[in-house]
Amino acid sequence: MAVRAVRGAVQLERDEAGHMEEQVGALLTAVLERNELHPDDLISIWFTATPDLHSDFPAAAARKLGIVDVPLICAQELDIEGAMPRVVRLLAHIESDRPRSDIAHVHLGAAAALRKDIAQ
Repeated sequence: MAVRAVRGAVQLERDEAGHMEEQVGALLTAVLERNELHPDDLISIWFTATPDLHSDFPAAAARKLGIVDVPLICAQELDIEGAMPRVVRLLAHIESDRPRSDIAHVHLGAAAALRKDIAQ
């Protein structure tokens, strides 16, 4: 079994804890489904949030989905002038037999504009 990395991102409409939980939960669910993964396949997940998000930790959404025994960490994204606001990104390390080229990176909604080079 190889170690692979999966990226994802979502732009929030507003900085509210319930909205963050909903959107980050949808992002994480999409990453798992599109890559045919189960929580046991997860090694760790890094979450970043743009500096304008303060309402909650993105990792809290993963815990509410039942991902309780996987190491999670949150960090703040760089504050770059002109960058897309209210974005949560994730980098999940997984165990998978899929070739690297078959990993489905997920950018939901407006966040798809962040990586036009990655097929959705």
